[in-house]
Amino acid sequence: MQKQDHTRNVLDTDKVGSLLVKLATPAFFGMFVQTLYNVVNTIFIGHAVGPLAIAGLSIVFPIQMLFMGIGMMVGMGGTSLISRFIGSGDTAKAERTLGNGVTCITILSILITALILPNVNSFLRLIGASDEVLPYAREYLIIIASGTIFNVTGMALLNFVRAEGNARVGMIANMLGAILNIILDAILIVGLHMGVKGAALGTVIAQIATLIYLGIYYLSGSSYLKFRTSNLRLDIKILKSMFSIGISSFVQTVAGSLSAMFLIRQVVIYGGDIYLSAFGIIQRVMMFATMPAMVIGQGVQPILGFNYGARRFSLALKALKIAAIASTTLSLLAFTVLYFIPGPIIKIFSTDPALVAAGAHASKLIFLSMPLMGFVMVGSTSFQSIGKAVQAFITAIVRPVVFLIPAVILLPRFLHLEGVFLSFPTSDLLTLILTILLLIPIIKEFRKAAIAEKQGKTGQLSHKGISDSPESHRLTD
Repeated sequence: MQKQDHTRNVLDTDKVGSLLVKLATPAFFGMFVQTLYNVVNTIFIGHAVGPLAIAGLSIVFPIQMLFMGIGMMVGMGGTSLISRFIGSGDTAKAERTLGNGVTCITILSILITALILPNVNSFLRLIGASDEVLPYAREYLIIIASGTIFNVTGMALLNFVRAEGNARVGMIANMLGAILNIILDAILIVGLHMGVKGAALGTVIAQIATLIYLGIYYLSGSSYLKFRTSNLRLDIKILKSMFSIGISSFVQTVAGSLSAMFLIRQVVIYGGDIYLSAFGIIQRVMMFATMPAMVIGQGVQPILGFNYGARRFSLALKALKIAAIASTTLSLLAFTVLYFIPGPIIKIFSTDPALVAAGAHASKLIFLSMPLMGFVMVGSTSFQSIGKAVQAFITAIVRPVVFLIPAVILLPRFLHLEGVFLSFPTSDLLTLILTILLLIPIIKEFRKAAIAEKQGKTGQLSHKGISDSPESHRLTD
């Protein structure tokens, strides 16, 4: 494993456009393969087991989102702190954040596993599992929940690796887990006929392999930040700052899980198990569709955090602009494909005529707002990058809770099944408007700071949103 240059961080450059490409490209390929194995998982299940098994995986998805929320809370909160500490030259605090993140994610993963495993049937029934779907969902969830610690710890470490600017290691880790999972799917699902049990086992084994690789990276001395056992002792100030930023990711994911539960129940009520299977396929397709914008958001996060911490506001503004344009363009391309040719994409997962027709119908409604999602994702990531906890929390909570859940409750009363699917573009449009309104004052402050920066007057800056005092960009010891 190649060592990094410890004398100068990769984020310390004026060429933010090239840096964004450098960080986003390996992250894209890593996430592409990671997303691919989720899709391949469903393809194997769809062809080897059937539509009801896909419905079982769909029922489990909201619970998997809870696991993801824990990993993202610690990962994204730690990423924001680490990148800003590196930018301000405080490597010791960055390393302390890394150690605290590892301890915290271990404790939280054990707690969530202890909550889920004894109550598997209750959770699945609450989401909407029918008697036909429950056996598939139960078998899958028991194994997935048992491997939670490997999943969420690896997720957090992936974010920490990106925070120090090493997207290559994140790409390799994702690819390692994804390729191994695809191979295991072929062996366990098709070769050994283990069905959803094989899919779950393959996923957990792949997660373990990913975690081992990331552990070697930090323990071998290859990383920019050093893993020190002394930093495992929890620091209340570090945790407070980590959670104040990361809580938005957790709330967003938990709120997404809650809204997914409402969606699944409404889909079952108005469309039955066949539309539940179709919705499960669309969830996997949506991962691919939103992935490019998500990767750009992740790629720009350490760039914004570093330049904000280093008080290089003109570069932070430039990075935000490039990311917004690129993510919107890619989202528009995804919309073009998914709206005009959904049928052939659904057939990849299953050739069942009823399932293909249901998937194509739902796809044309759900993906109406896809062109908007690029800007929304970059905007919400930007708030986390620069430590704007309030704005990050607002953008995290409004789409799934304030907009999506009311829409999915109200619209079906008038439009029935179409109303369930149209709740997606409705909530996306409202979220875009809110994100723009929250970004406008921050962009104005960045522009003022950038002008003063060019004039050599940054020492006299004292704005409400941006202060040049050291206390505004660092934690106190």
